[in-house]
Amino acid sequence: MSGGNIAIFASGAGSNARELIRHFRGHPRFRVSLVACNRPEAGVIGVAAEAGVPVLNLERERFFRGDGHLPDLMAASIDLIVLAGFLWKVPSALVKAFPDRILNIHPALLPAHGGKGMYGSHVHEAVIRGGDRHSGITIHLVDEQYDHGRTLFQARLDLMPNETPETLAQRIHVLEHRHFPTIVEAFLQNQTSC
Repeated sequence: MSGGNIAIFASGAGSNARELIRHFRGHPRFRVSLVACNRPEAGVIGVAAEAGVPVLNLERERFFRGDGHLPDLMAASIDLIVLAGFLWKVPSALVKAFPDRILNIHPALLPAHGGKGMYGSHVHEAVIRGGDRHSGITIHLVDEQYDHGRTLFQARLDLMPNETPETLAQRIHVLEHRHFPTIVEAFLQNQTSC
């Protein structure tokens, strides 16, 4: 990896995208150069616009059965893709084009509560329903399976008595915002120094 142009892929409100953009604003080596989104009504589009970051609107057919928008990513000189609440599975064409250069954050301690359909409140409900005593976040590399790639970092918290999916989601967001930008930066530092 030569440079530090980051593309954030997101599907939702964009709170993690906002933290990543804020963290890398003014950074001497790394910057968020693009936000890619698969939902035209998603809040992350406003987050990107507010920060002056270009937005790539992902089209389903092209993403999964076409070129995966790879030419758009190449045109923007993207070095790293960061999934921040992105709900589509990354197609193998992109995984192959960005080997060990796609990171994801998952709102649980993988391998528990991962896989297809396990995102957002679904994860927190499963944690509570399963009687887990801990939850947390996992930042990992993306491969061709859901929530499967090599783990780079985990942070954990103890569940509180009377925890609800809503209270757990709020506490998980705090961990995400605290750790995700610094782990992405450390990963980039390590990759560019090799």
